[in-house]
This record gives sequence, C-alpha cells and structure tokens, in this order.
Amino acid sequence: MTGDQFSMFGDGKGRMEEQRQPDILPDPDRVRRRLHGILETARAAPDVPWPEKKQRVWRIVFPNMAKWLPDDEADQLCFEFAQEMERLGLAA
Repeated sequence: MTGDQFSMFGDGKGRMEEQRQPDILPDPDRVRRRLHGILETARAAPDVPWPEKKQRVWRIVFPNMAKWLPDDEADQLCFEFAQEMERLGLAA
C-alpha cells in the first residue's frame, strides 16, 4: 500500500470534506393527514378493514407516528384509534 491510497480521508491537503447528513424529521402535517386517514378507514369499516398482519402493524405504527405531534393531539388520536380497534374487535 502506498500513502496515496488514503489521501481522500482524514485531515490535510487533498482530503474530502466531511458531508453533513441532513436532518430527517417527519413533517407533522403529513403525519397528521396519514393518521387521520387511518382513523377514517377504521371508522368507515363495518368490520375489520385490514388483514391480520396489517392490523398488528397499525397497532404498533399508529402510536409511534403520533409521537411526532403535540402530546395532547397525539394522546387524543391514539385514544380514538384504540376505540376504533376495540369497536372492530381488535383490542390488544
């Protein structure tokens, strides 16, 4: 190995600058729209609107997505989601 092989890394002349990773934060409005859409699907369904695997996913994902919203709004949406899941006979 020659010293030139590592010339791109580290400090000094001819080195690559460190690329800053962009902050990746969910857009609260997009999260809100998605959660309301899931709730509307559940509310409109006379019985279970999802296959069993997707039900399990939504029981986990819905509350986690809600964490990106203000606490009071997240709590209310999670409460409403739990009510719909119970109505559909899918209580955890």
